[in-house]
Amino acid sequence: MFISTMFKAVNTFKCRKFIKVKFVNLYKNACFCTNKSEVSSSYEPPKPENPFKRTFRILGNDMKTAKNKVQSFITKVQGVREVTNKVPKSPYRDGVFPEHCDIAIIGGGAMGSSIAYWLKQRAPNAITVTVIEKDPSYVDASTVLSVGGLRQQFSLEENIRMSLFGAEFLRNIKQHLSVEGHDPPDVQFTPFGYLCLASEEGAQQLEENANLQKKLGAKNELLTPVKLKQKFPWINTDGIALGCHGLENEGWFDPWSLLYAFKTKALSLGVEYVDGEAVGFEFKKMPDMLTEGVEPGSYEAVEKVLVKTESGELRSIKFGFVIIAAGPHSARVAKMARIGTGEGMLSIPLPVEPRKRYVFCINCKNGPGLNTPLTIDPSGAYFRREGLAGNYICGRSPLPEEEPSVDNLDVDYDFFDKNVWPILAKRVPAFESVKVKSAWSGYYEYNTYDENGIVGPHPYYTNLYIATGFSGHGIQHSPAVGRSVMEMILDGDFETIDLKRMSFDRLITDTPLIEQNIF
Repeated sequence: MFISTMFKAVNTFKCRKFIKVKFVNLYKNACFCTNKSEVSSSYEPPKPENPFKRTFRILGNDMKTAKNKVQSFITKVQGVREVTNKVPKSPYRDGVFPEHCDIAIIGGGAMGSSIAYWLKQRAPNAITVTVIEKDPSYVDASTVLSVGGLRQQFSLEENIRMSLFGAEFLRNIKQHLSVEGHDPPDVQFTPFGYLCLASEEGAQQLEENANLQKKLGAKNELLTPVKLKQKFPWINTDGIALGCHGLENEGWFDPWSLLYAFKTKALSLGVEYVDGEAVGFEFKKMPDMLTEGVEPGSYEAVEKVLVKTESGELRSIKFGFVIIAAGPHSARVAKMARIGTGEGMLSIPLPVEPRKRYVFCINCKNGPGLNTPLTIDPSGAYFRREGLAGNYICGRSPLPEEEPSVDNLDVDYDFFDKNVWPILAKRVPAFESVKVKSAWSGYYEYNTYDENGIVGPHPYYTNLYIATGFSGHGIQHSPAVGRSVMEMILDGDFETIDLKRMSFDRLITDTPLIEQNIF
């Protein structure tokens, strides 16, 4: 009965393939050799298990695993984000807590796992990498609660180039992140593009952005209201002066699948993941270190990170380099390193804080079709199609005075009624009678300074790097940022995409890097 229900719930071929691969792997692992010298003379081998009973026992266990995977798929289609108990795990090397490493990464989401992957694939035997993640289930992680958008429609060259590389990386993800013994990674990329709409006030900026994107290699088309209506009959063009539609390398993907692929590959390369929370740093006096703006003989370097493990034990990890990639919690980690509480260069805090964003799932049987792009209204309200059953996800960033509390991830459904639905119903008349089916919320790692990522070394510490503050587009830039941080540490500079303007230094010189975009 369960088998029949399961195969009806999801794609039959995928389920059969999952069970087949798991059964074959178990069969391969069933045959092993024992070193006779390690077996005591009193050892008596267990009685062989009946092969039929053994087969059914193994299949029974795998059916339970398959059931969990199927249920995850079903709940995701219904708009519920449940990702617990599906995280690849690995014991510490030789069963010993890693008390030292060459590079420690605080934060094991997409950004931290990408950095770990790029470092180890570049120097698999030369360096040791340890990732510290306080939420190993990722149930509240920003990565898995994001909508997974990929677009080149930015105004800054850095962001456009990072998105172009992100698209290339996802296209060739099997070459990058495949692991022997695992199914090839599939992030379920949906290539229907973005459609950014501009009012008369924002039309010129949208056109300038589109021209820069084309110059850098992106492919898009500018559409007048008449052409918008011809291409997308479901749209109401009142108040719209221009639209930009991405033709290639734009769409959305499953963030959880990307994180899973990064982490699985990183583990296979020898990266160690520590399940615990970074709660402090230990420092080392370096009297011979001379740094501008620092009194001679007073310089202290970060040397160890203190980790509170899942069991409540406090352990330390000594490192050569440390990277803060803790998403919305990065400022808290930076503060433990005296960033924002010290003097001189340490007086400037890391301007990153959590901001809660809602995602609503609605249903509309006669709404825009399957090839509908992720559409962004001039107000910032957006929607996209989700699956085959007439479901759509949508949302909007609140105004500064509307920012919700970040004490929890509860959803305010009134926000949809007041701030999202009226805009979508006007832009897409078919949405006039929709209702919310489900919803979730997640945290942006919001950069309060200029809403752009901060990447690179801290100007005071020679061995502390930062990769955070992307304010909603970090998931799509994680492949490029991971590679860039690897280049900075191992090569001493950015070799592929120049991200110098995104460094912490811009906070000191007060030169914000503003996205001149209309949403």
